[in-house]
Amino acid sequence: MPGYRKLGRTSSGRKAMLRSLATQLIHHGKITTTETRAKEVRRIVEKLMTLAIKEQDNFETVTVTVKVPQKDANGKRVKNEVDGKRVTVFDEIEREVKKDSPTRLAARRKILSVLYPVSETPMGAMTKVPEGKKRNRSETKPVNLANIMFEKWAPKYRERNGGYTRIIKMGPRRGDAAEIVLLELI
Repeated sequence: MPGYRKLGRTSSGRKAMLRSLATQLIHHGKITTTETRAKEVRRIVEKLMTLAIKEQDNFETVTVTVKVPQKDANGKRVKNEVDGKRVTVFDEIEREVKKDSPTRLAARRKILSVLYPVSETPMGAMTKVPEGKKRNRSETKPVNLANIMFEKWAPKYRERNGGYTRIIKMGPRRGDAAEIVLLELI
């Protein structure tokens, strides 16, 4: 007997499906799926959550100097004439940045290797796009799921030793009577 369920898919299709479900679970906090899929996703998410909890506080805060372009009242960059060229004017600002330790960086990369990249669309941009036109990519912003795991979920589960997910049975699916469950982060 293998150490995992095949779920009626090829290995690449199964891996893609489980990565997608794990990504949505971390991003939204709960998903609805079949019982067997939920049990497989639970295995993946529990390992990632344990990794995030272990490396949660493994960073140092560093002050860095950052160049930021000056902007006018309309939000456009301020430009000056230098040697016949228009050059943007920059201000130097000091910011505090979290610098990951090597083990936390490795954990971050492991988490990001399993989860897919996610981007969110602001609510104002959810209006219908006219036919034949594409949605402007600048309306979406990427979501850093590793940061969500380190800053949102890990502090919540710091005192738990495993068991970060819960499966609630919702009954059979209408089409094929497969058992549908709600998989959620506790």
